[in-house]
Amino acid sequence: MQTDFLKDIDIWSPEILALLVGSGFLIGIINTLAGSGTAIGYAVFMALGLPPAWANGTVRIGVMPQTLAASLNFYKHKLLNIKSALFIAIPITLGSIAGAEIAVNIDQEIFKKVIGVAMIIILFFIFFKPEKWIKSKETKTKVKHNLLHSVLYFIIGTYGGFIHVGVGIFLLIALVAVSGYDLVKANSLKVFVVFIYTPFALAIFMLHGEVHYAVGLISAVGNTLGGIFASKFAIKHGAEPLRWFLVVVIIVFTVYLFS
Repeated sequence: MQTDFLKDIDIWSPEILALLVGSGFLIGIINTLAGSGTAIGYAVFMALGLPPAWANGTVRIGVMPQTLAASLNFYKHKLLNIKSALFIAIPITLGSIAGAEIAVNIDQEIFKKVIGVAMIIILFFIFFKPEKWIKSKETKTKVKHNLLHSVLYFIIGTYGGFIHVGVGIFLLIALVAVSGYDLVKANSLKVFVVFIYTPFALAIFMLHGEVHYAVGLISAVGNTLGGIFASKFAIKHGAEPLRWFLVVVIIVFTVYLFS
């Protein structure tokens, strides 16, 4: 399998290091404040020359340290129910494995179009701010788990394994609107469940040799720093400026994918 997609690029040059760490930093901030910042990772990695499947696998490296740090913080403040998270994580993880298998075997030109469609869907949620109607469900107190919910989480996991961007939004909606968790607990569950399933999906891309470890690890440094920065300092400034930055990135990226 070809592994020299970036043979003409020195990823250790100051310019590329700055690009990877800087974009990773933005991803961490946007994911913390608004969500779907991973779209920037897809755009940057593919612009550097990684094929869609490689970008899809590589972007997951940065997800793990960010979600781990957030999960530890939720657990420290007694907002994370490990038992509930593990129950939900089982169907999602199984789905993520199936989704990742589909992603590594699909035709790459088709996959580009699929990513483009996903970007358009994410734009809808960015513009219409789903957190407003998610919050309207906060009065729910009865948490429900049944077979149909497990099927739903399997489908969400399949999407997350196939393409990571936007999975947090869909998972949060399901946890609040379907299972009945309040928003704070749902967010903690969302982060921890993503942390659990990501290594399994990443393993599929690793087994198929579709992960660029150096690029992923460099970006992960910025991703983690961005998440820490956002959670401690930037949240008071709001997510609106970052939301519009993300909109521009997604629109340009989507045009590129369909061109």
